Amino acid sequence: MRIAVTGSSGLLGSALVRSLTADGHQVVRLVRRAPTEPDEVRWDPHAGTVDTAALGPVDAAVHLAGAGVGDKRWTAAYKRELHDSRVLGTAAVARALAGLKPTPRVLLSASGVGYYGDTGDREVDESFPAGSSFLAALCVEWEAATAPAAEAGIRVVHLRTGLVLARSGGALGPMFPLVKAGLGGRLGSGRQYWSFISLADEIAAMRHALDHADLAGPVNLTAPHPVTNAEVTKALGRALHRPTILPAPAFALRAVLGEFGAEILTGQRALPRALLTSGFTFTHPTITPAIAAALTN
Repeated sequence: MRIAVTGSSGLLGSALVRSLTADGHQVVRLVRRAPTEPDEVRWDPHAGTVDTAALGPVDAAVHLAGAGVGDKRWTAAYKRELHDSRVLGTAAVARALAGLKPTPRVLLSASGVGYYGDTGDREVDESFPAGSSFLAALCVEWEAATAPAAEAGIRVVHLRTGLVLARSGGALGPMFPLVKAGLGGRLGSGRQYWSFISLADEIAAMRHALDHADLAGPVNLTAPHPVTNAEVTKALGRALHRPTILPAPAFALRAVLGEFGAEILTGQRALPRALLTSGFTFTHPTITPAIAAALTN
């Protein structure tokens, strides 16, 4: 297939591009600067533009671009950046794809399990409603921005991704050096659920969603056995042979990180019902093999 990808320089995008090209697919990377390579096409998420003339026909698109949730303190300005980079960018991609002739068969568009808000101990799947947090409201708008593509008859899949486990980034990226130094520990009480997924399973799930026409709408990209933050921390300590006895107190996280600090003290116990129903098999369904895989990334 010929597949357009945004966010191709990020953790997920770069891994996906490698996987697709290794299997002989042609990838067109949408970039926010002047193209310098033959596989690049210019787009501007804030201006809402895509160079569709250079893009040409594509069979599928995977939209992963967006400002990093944990990259900066959540000031009013950065919350606006989080919103605009997702909602405006998604709308631009959806409109551009809807205007192509022929239209692509499928659009995979990033979202997150933050859609559900803080679920506590309750298990949730794709049928559950949105929560009431900032991230939940953002996910609702983010997913709604794909409407032009859906209205044009394109199959749209909302990738509600959990916490991706990889040594080079994702949820574990900041934790590795701390745990290796013996300074790691749970966040707050550690009782908040982390719906994790290994990087390998994340990419395999996206590939699965590209190929399976029965998948549409929200799809949780999470391993089938979510665990608490304390359990993730303990498993990482075991894998690195380091103690994990120094917790980060909740008050300190809120003081240092503000609203984002409060957000990471919440959790989602999200289950991948749609993936499992469609026949997807996880390589790393539980936390220990997922962390072992992350150590090799």
